[in-house]
Amino acid sequence: MQTNNNIILTHEQIQHKIKRIAYQIYETNVNEKEIIIAGIAKNGFTFAQRLKNILEDISDIKITLCEVTMDKKSPQNTVSTSIAPSEYENKPLVLADDVLNSGTALIYGVKHFLDVPLTRFKTAVLVNRNHKKYPIKADFKGISLSTSLHEHVFIEFGNTDIALLK
Repeated sequence: MQTNNNIILTHEQIQHKIKRIAYQIYETNVNEKEIIIAGIAKNGFTFAQRLKNILEDISDIKITLCEVTMDKKSPQNTVSTSIAPSEYENKPLVLADDVLNSGTALIYGVKHFLDVPLTRFKTAVLVNRNHKKYPIKADFKGISLSTSLHEHVFIEFGNTDIALLK
């Protein structure tokens, strides 16, 4: 069986979507002194870094980056963060991932952060596939796609970002 790679977002479109999401995060947190952007390891963290850079350009709010590490095949095992819970306690937090597929990574990421009181908790994804098996939603999303279950969405971050549907 042959698989086709269909470009769903070009480099320019990805940059535009990330910038739009950053502005939405800023508007939601305009009165805050600090925002924690927690990116799920690999592409989610890259997405979080991009959001942080734009937020620092458009606002005076302190942006703290946090990397969330988990075994995506068995996320119930261990979820850990690059910063201590005391560093995000009583602050607004945005949990970011590149693609919302089944919702497994986001739901276990949310579960991890619920052990600490936060002033606000939101989620952000670049691509929402609408195939969730958990009751989780993206508060900020770049694009929503209706795809079949056998199709996969891949985000390739680099000098020329691209989002592919395979």
